[in-house]
Amino acid sequence: MSHSIKLAILGLGTVGTGVINLINDNLDELKRRSGRDITITEVGTRRHRDDIDPNIMQSSDLMAIAASDNVDIVIEVIGGTTLAREVIMHAIKNGKHVVTANKALLAEHGNEIFAFAEEHHVHVAYEAAVAGGIPIIKVMREALAANKVEWLAGIINGTGNFIMTEMRDKGRPFADVLSEAQVLGYAEADPTFDVEGIDAAHKLALLASIAFGIPLQFDKVYCEGITGITLQDVNYAEELGYRIKHLGFAVRRDGTGDDAATGVELRVHPTLIPQDALLANVNGVKNAVLVNSHPLGQTLYCGDGAGAGATASAVMADVMDLVRVLGSKDADDTSNNGHHVPHLAFIPEQLSDTPILRAEQMTTGYYLRVHAYDSPGVLADITRILSDAGINIDAILQKPAHKVGQVPVIILTLPVVERRMNLAIEKIEKLDTITDKVVRIRLDELA
Repeated sequence: MSHSIKLAILGLGTVGTGVINLINDNLDELKRRSGRDITITEVGTRRHRDDIDPNIMQSSDLMAIAASDNVDIVIEVIGGTTLAREVIMHAIKNGKHVVTANKALLAEHGNEIFAFAEEHHVHVAYEAAVAGGIPIIKVMREALAANKVEWLAGIINGTGNFIMTEMRDKGRPFADVLSEAQVLGYAEADPTFDVEGIDAAHKLALLASIAFGIPLQFDKVYCEGITGITLQDVNYAEELGYRIKHLGFAVRRDGTGDDAATGVELRVHPTLIPQDALLANVNGVKNAVLVNSHPLGQTLYCGDGAGAGATASAVMADVMDLVRVLGSKDADDTSNNGHHVPHLAFIPEQLSDTPILRAEQMTTGYYLRVHAYDSPGVLADITRILSDAGINIDAILQKPAHKVGQVPVIILTLPVVERRMNLAIEKIEKLDTITDKVVRIRLDELA
């Protein structure tokens, strides 16, 4: 067996410790699959850990580890976008391959990092950055390489999925479920990144770039959280044959249709989807990504999106790819990258400048909940406004009064450009018979 491949792990939290455990547990399998010995030589940690093999050097000097001659591959699992960026760039500069689980860093600085890696003839691998143990990055970059991706939709944040599942299955309010998620460790003390969709937006930016061959553009992802979802809307959706999921969408639009634009939609928001759809039945903290491509059609990838085991599995899948790359290289040829799939799946010079559509240019169906006085002509006024805006109604549900003299009216619409819906809602809310703001949630048939 050839010389050992030497790993450095930066960060000994849940994921870093999970990687060490996985290597210890499955070392024989790793050797058989790669033909190389794999050794952890250094770890970066703030405090000394007595449970770590004494042959592994422990240090808080991450920059020194990233440049060490005793390291071939640097695994970054410290998180954040400041120190992690500095360390990764330093590792690349010193000729180290990098494996990272840091979706925020790549979503915000990936264009720079990948270009720097290409310049220095090394790889930055990031399977663990999206959907944990689901090998969605490898699928998108390699298995679907001959396909044209039309759209993808994903449950890519386990915390949000857990909350929506509990609200539906047990009739619990949002705040109550969020508190439990924090106790169980599914949500942070500050859950903003999860419940407001920021975490999912980071992941969506990566998936969209790989799907469509566009630069990373996290700042252009439309992002809407689940804090405003009520049990009332969850129950009405179920009655109409839908479930509400917090989804990320990346959709290629060709500009066909009435006032539709050409470009890519990048959006994260609560969405009604048919309750018999496979994606609607992915529950708890599970993640899933549904990809629609030509000629393959729809394929669904589902599994654990977080946790020590799932994330460590994804990290080590990247490590194994890099071990094979190192094994295929001539020791004296630093330009030979072996089996090299471009970081964003497309040759860097071939990345497209396809525009990212603004929110008002996006096209979806809608669920509308309108509260009105129980008086003649109200429904006619609402439907007239929608019709005048070119919005087609798919279903109407009128519920018993919640307050004396007031009734909720539920309307489902066919897909429409959001600009039209904005104008229609503005007119509806100006009606004297309307008692509150219109609640709207997007709807997608996943067809």
